[in-house]
Amino acid sequence: MSRKPRVYFPGATYHITDRGNRCAALFYDDRDRKRYLEMLENARSQYPFHLHSYCLMTNHIHLQLETINHHPQKIMSTINTHYAIYFNKRYDFIGHVFQGRYKASLVDSLQYFLEVSKYIHLNPVESGICLSPESYPWSSYKAYISTDYTDPHVTTQKVLSYFYEPKKESYRLFVEARRADS
Repeated sequence: MSRKPRVYFPGATYHITDRGNRCAALFYDDRDRKRYLEMLENARSQYPFHLHSYCLMTNHIHLQLETINHHPQKIMSTINTHYAIYFNKRYDFIGHVFQGRYKASLVDSLQYFLEVSKYIHLNPVESGICLSPESYPWSSYKAYISTDYTDPHVTTQKVLSYFYEPKKESYRLFVEARRADS
């Protein structure tokens, strides 16, 4: 049975997730995470896109990615292929690094767009890795809430444009309201 084709059009935004094969770790240390982000930037130079938020967990990744003129399949194939080669060489492994095809949910409304950003930034907290999203170093959250921190991998303008001044504080309240409700 063939796979259902992914919905794609220029400017489409997706919540992309990808998991380690058999839920195994994708990242053993910070060097691996840095290398993944380097490969993300290399893919962006070939196939430009906007990254609105991200989180690199131990055994999976979350990307809120907006295409410009290239299908996310090209972007993710480039990242995953290069990362798998790096990972297998570094650890002297063979075989698949990622579990099947990456997941890409089309973000089709403003509410979903904002909820995806919140979900991605709260993922380390919900997983019990840290107590607050700003304490997790491998997500884009600090770029959203800090006035003196920038993250070269993410663009915050679109998400923050939907919040009242002070935008960064309004975004923080939006994200942390879910934590208070839990």
